[in-house]
Amino acid sequence: MRPLQLCRAALVLVVVPPLTLLISIAALVHLMVFRGSSTTVQALPRAWAKIILGIAGVTVRVEGAEKLNPRGTYIFAANHQSQLDILALQGWLGFDFRWLAKKELFQVPVWGAAMRRSGSIPVNRGQGRAALRSLDEAAQRIADGTSVAIFPEGTRTPDGRLQPFKGGAMVLAIKSGVPVVPVGIAGTFQVLPKGSLLVRRTGEAIIRLGEPIQTAGFSVKQKQELAERLQGEVARLL
Repeated sequence: MRPLQLCRAALVLVVVPPLTLLISIAALVHLMVFRGSSTTVQALPRAWAKIILGIAGVTVRVEGAEKLNPRGTYIFAANHQSQLDILALQGWLGFDFRWLAKKELFQVPVWGAAMRRSGSIPVNRGQGRAALRSLDEAAQRIADGTSVAIFPEGTRTPDGRLQPFKGGAMVLAIKSGVPVVPVGIAGTFQVLPKGSLLVRRTGEAIIRLGEPIQTAGFSVKQKQELAERLQGEVARLL
């Protein structure tokens, strides 16, 4: 790694923790003191994402936004190449959405409280009644008009290639009854692959939005069919 890139990578590592804490505190103040809404507070995580990617030297381009209704409710289902995918979507997707995240993240001091109060949706990824109940609650939130972003692969790809989509995420889509938008994210793996703490290079991330897939005609028993169709659409976008 060249000295200039090494300095940039080190700066990202130094800046991210205090900036994340600062943005989380600002979000809590906005929501609890000034009684801001979960929509207006999204300006803070968007700024957080843009600052970090700006330091990392990553630009972002979005393609296909004209296919969607700006006021519609969607589940944005993206491939997961890198931790930078979260920042790219947060900063540039251009739609009002919330994150669907494992419930353990909501237990992180300050940050977890900011996530919960800003509208992110916790999901129990375990087994049993608690997991089913959290899935039903999340589906109801989405059906009531909350767009969300998910990574159906379940984790970041280890080699840059698209991994199989899990059926559990499809159950959520089917139960909520809202359209699923396939999202292909390209370029982030080369910058920060799984297992790396340092951004390896500058570059461009491209977010490609596909045509929404209607879920109303699917039953829960068809979750794998929906997962395969969605994965095929994301593969095409990539």
